[in-house]
Amino acid sequence: MKKVITSISRAELFTFKRWGRKAYSLFSAMKRPVRIGVLLAVYTTVAEPELVFAQTDSSKVSMEFDLDEIEVSTQRAPVTFSQVARIISVIERDEIEAAPVQSIQELLEYALSVDVRQRGVHGVQADISVRGGSFDQTLILLNGINLSDPQTGHHNFNLPVSLKNISRIEILEGPAARVYGPNAFSGAVNIITGEDEGKSLKAGALAGQHNLLDWNVAGNLQTGKLNQFVAVNSISSDGYTDNTDFESRNVFYQGQLKTEPGKLDVQLGYTEKGFGANSFYTPKYPNQYEATKTTFASVKMETGKQLHFTPALYWRRHQDRFELFRDNPASWYTTHNYHLTDVFGSNLNAWFSSKFGKTALGAEFRSENIWSNVLGEAISDPIEVPGEEGHFFTKSHSRTHLSYFVEHSVYLQKFSISAGAMANWISDLDFDWNIYPGIDMAYQINDRFKIYSSYNTSMRMPTFTDLYYSGPTNIGNPNLKPEKSSEIEGGIKFNSPAVHGHIDAFYRNGKDIIDWVRTSEELLWETQNLTEIHSTGIETQVQVLPEKLFLHPLFLKKLSVNYSYIKLDKGENNFYSNYILDNLKHKFDVTLYNSIWKQFSASWQVSWQDRNGTYTKFENGNYTEEVGYNPFWLVNLKLLWKNENMEIYSTVANLFDTKYNDIGNIRQPGRWISFGVNYQLHFK
Repeated sequence: MKKVITSISRAELFTFKRWGRKAYSLFSAMKRPVRIGVLLAVYTTVAEPELVFAQTDSSKVSMEFDLDEIEVSTQRAPVTFSQVARIISVIERDEIEAAPVQSIQELLEYALSVDVRQRGVHGVQADISVRGGSFDQTLILLNGINLSDPQTGHHNFNLPVSLKNISRIEILEGPAARVYGPNAFSGAVNIITGEDEGKSLKAGALAGQHNLLDWNVAGNLQTGKLNQFVAVNSISSDGYTDNTDFESRNVFYQGQLKTEPGKLDVQLGYTEKGFGANSFYTPKYPNQYEATKTTFASVKMETGKQLHFTPALYWRRHQDRFELFRDNPASWYTTHNYHLTDVFGSNLNAWFSSKFGKTALGAEFRSENIWSNVLGEAISDPIEVPGEEGHFFTKSHSRTHLSYFVEHSVYLQKFSISAGAMANWISDLDFDWNIYPGIDMAYQINDRFKIYSSYNTSMRMPTFTDLYYSGPTNIGNPNLKPEKSSEIEGGIKFNSPAVHGHIDAFYRNGKDIIDWVRTSEELLWETQNLTEIHSTGIETQVQVLPEKLFLHPLFLKKLSVNYSYIKLDKGENNFYSNYILDNLKHKFDVTLYNSIWKQFSASWQVSWQDRNGTYTKFENGNYTEEVGYNPFWLVNLKLLWKNENMEIYSTVANLFDTKYNDIGNIRQPGRWISFGVNYQLHFK
């Protein structure tokens, strides 16, 4: 994880890896002349294809942590990093390329206070949560567009992009309703795709154990004021144990047109997956299967100089088929579960500066709709399921969100304060309006230290699964209320050219928390609003650049250490919890980058995880006993060789073949070795 700009030791100029004045971009602009570049990359203007991979002598490249003049988007209006009073973690492109992982979900495994609970590896399915929240309480965005799934958070990461297409990931910790709107309950993850310019072509292939095959092709074409990016990806495997096979395909397009009024941004994406879902939702029936399709489109305009406007429209459709029995169904099993969700949204953000500070105003409309044979209320005229002849949707439900935003920020020498609120109306709540305020404050003690504190609130509507799902082991509750949270945090940050870090503490009070619960092992899981959950946490992060610290080239290029402790208190309620109380209590991560010899390098990721909560162990077709999660160490390694236009690498996931579970009764894979090659050309 890092918040950095880069510099080459023989030059005094700052080097900026990715930039652009985008509403979704964390890094926007520097208030001084800059050199635009990519870490470990040199661009020259020649007629033939040019070098776009690393310089072979990586010791000449170093990084800095000076962010004071860079704009960030933790508020409705852009603000410089030195004035931010929140914790934001950023995973940049050079870290993504070096990381010993194969998917976005696996990359987030090593982010501060992020809990990744995988059911299927290599991006098949994973539940992502922040600061002890549930996977339904974390908002997911793609280039600033809300892609969270109203059916269930299990589908939030059915994204039309692969890890190879990502330029940066931004993680905002804590409630963020006044910034991103409803459902940013415990945090938000914003995934940003390629920001290259010019003409380039890249291709890659990977093969590994369990017949793992992964290939991707991407191209960037700039013609005049139009910049276009397109990417295609496919990945498949036979699986690491029975019924864990999978295949997935993505297609993604992004076009950006600079015009006199402003910049137009268009996105189109499609992804489909099919995978064996061994014990995904219940260990009683391990031979499950799921197939999903996701289609996504958005258009956004950024315009204005004195008064800045950013209107946007978006649409997301998700269709899935869930089979409790992939084959040999029980006599009582009559049909699979079919679901289709359509989400339509529009939003407008506006901001301006004055002698009194920065003022931002905004509004958002969002329509969420589902058709299903399981979820929703009965409809009089069944609708045939697209692509599934002879099967029909018999139920549906629709709801509408309307939100208004206001925020004002003031900067007085070393002190900054930003306050705002979201007013929200949801059609399911009898037309009641609810207001969710927030305030951030910071004080710059000196050039190195800053103290900060914040208070923010948020809410989350129940998913359609929370409301309506009933099955062999679950029953829904259509009378659920929204979850509400309020969080206070404070801490201190340290920033120098060689060392960057922070330590903070937070307390979150959650009311009417939604969870699947039961009072005994014999009863069905049922969704309920728990009275309250109190979350207390401590986080710390330290990043060290040894070459900056000792002022000469070293074997070790970068060391990053994260630790978080989170405690959840549910009081004396006498129930078993399926999700909410199974948070990571302790999480300790170490990331290390080192050179080996000339063009050879290595990256290491080490994680120690100690999970709270218990699960009912399932053996030989029966539930046996309630057991706790065992803490474990996980180590990943990537070895990399590069020349002028090619990189060859090997990744070893779970290096020491650790036996562990992210979710009860779902054993994660052991050691998994893969080999890959990437090739990239940049044309004049």
